[in-house]
Amino acid sequence: MSEFTPTVPAKILPPVIVRDLPEPPRHAWRIIGPGLVGAGVGLASGEFILWPYIASQVGLIFIWGALIGIVTQWFINMEIERYTLATGETALTGFSRMWRHWGLVFVLMALASNLWPGWVTTSATMVGYLTGAAEGSVRWIAIGMLLVIALALTLAPVIYVALERVIFVKIALVAILIVVAVVFAITAESWVQLGRGLTVGARFPVPPLEFAVLMGAIAYAGAGGGQNLCQSNWIRDKGFGMGLYVPRLVSPVTGHEEAASSTGFQFAPTKANLTRWREWWRFANIEQGATFALVSFVTIALMSMLAYSTVFGEPGLANSIEFLKVEGETLQSTVGPWFGVLFWVIGALALFASAMGIVDYSSRLASDTIKTVYLRDKPITVNRVYFLVVWAMTLVGITILLLGFDQPLILLVLSASFAAVMMFVYSILLIILNRRALPAAIRIRSYRLAALVWSVLFFGTLTVLTVIQQAQKLFG
Repeated sequence: MSEFTPTVPAKILPPVIVRDLPEPPRHAWRIIGPGLVGAGVGLASGEFILWPYIASQVGLIFIWGALIGIVTQWFINMEIERYTLATGETALTGFSRMWRHWGLVFVLMALASNLWPGWVTTSATMVGYLTGAAEGSVRWIAIGMLLVIALALTLAPVIYVALERVIFVKIALVAILIVVAVVFAITAESWVQLGRGLTVGARFPVPPLEFAVLMGAIAYAGAGGGQNLCQSNWIRDKGFGMGLYVPRLVSPVTGHEEAASSTGFQFAPTKANLTRWREWWRFANIEQGATFALVSFVTIALMSMLAYSTVFGEPGLANSIEFLKVEGETLQSTVGPWFGVLFWVIGALALFASAMGIVDYSSRLASDTIKTVYLRDKPITVNRVYFLVVWAMTLVGITILLLGFDQPLILLVLSASFAAVMMFVYSILLIILNRRALPAAIRIRSYRLAALVWSVLFFGTLTVLTVIQQAQKLFG
């Protein structure tokens, strides 16, 4: 064991410690969680607004795009998990070993995408539909939600456990909505169109929808941007692979903080370790496939079918929160007043849970990078950095709401652009990291390498097209 020289580079950050890979769990259900958290956080405005809006405009002929996007992200997530399973470090820490500031670049882009509190005002607006609250009161509902999120994330003894429970409840509620929709609202014709949309009826491009809308829908089906990177943090807190050696993120107020190295570990590629690795890798792939990929696609497909069954072809529908109001009102008139209320209640709770997940993953990425790369030798813990980032995001969001700003279109465009650029760049970095920093026996290769190359080409194309489109709008 002592003769093994770690392959993780140590020029920028301290070297990793050599330890044996922990034993994998005997039962797969014990590690179910990170994929569901990823799916649950990702089930936000895209699944409730964008994909149903597309179905309302052109039917289900583009639903194949969701499948392509989710499969692509499954491959990306597994390469993010590969590095963390093998080292206990996050992918951002691995990138920072290649260039000191890579982690900070991604953190800044994630924060730029999420600082504007549109993700919580959407939930607050749906509460307004339920209560009949005046438009101006939505701001105060959103501020209250921000404070609840910050308190929940910074007072929970083990933060991941609290987030996991919230997401599990969200997914259960969405499942209830889907079951009720299948029984009372989704038509037989929509099932036929779903099958056609995945086979002979698939179309691209799909007039009258803009090319950028369609490409963006594929790119962000499931998750997207910084959220994929947080799979490292979530599986580490769940105790996957070498992450078992890293203390979990806890509240500095109610949790028990443990001293920990700011960098990770690596196992020697012995026969015993490689046998354990194969089991961990199998479990991780099953967990991501059966939770993140399956839940994301089923939700997108059925919410799109619900929209197709109720508002397909209705003129004047907006690709915004107003779409949910129209859909809820249509459900009230076609099925019954109770169903429209149920739709808004579950939608509001689901979007609130997504908002909580967005604050969590943004703060995790920031706190891990800041502590590991820039405050490595300082006495402040990663838990306290996380606390500070959560409350900073909350206060910025509250300030924006109090100033009465609406979310301008340019910020929405920038958010989407940042996500596309992030996924383009970190797909490249994942290929380099998982081929150079890991032992030959567990490096990325064959069809998984081809999938990452596809990701680079796809998100690179999306980035270029977005830049060209926005330049044309600005300069005419």
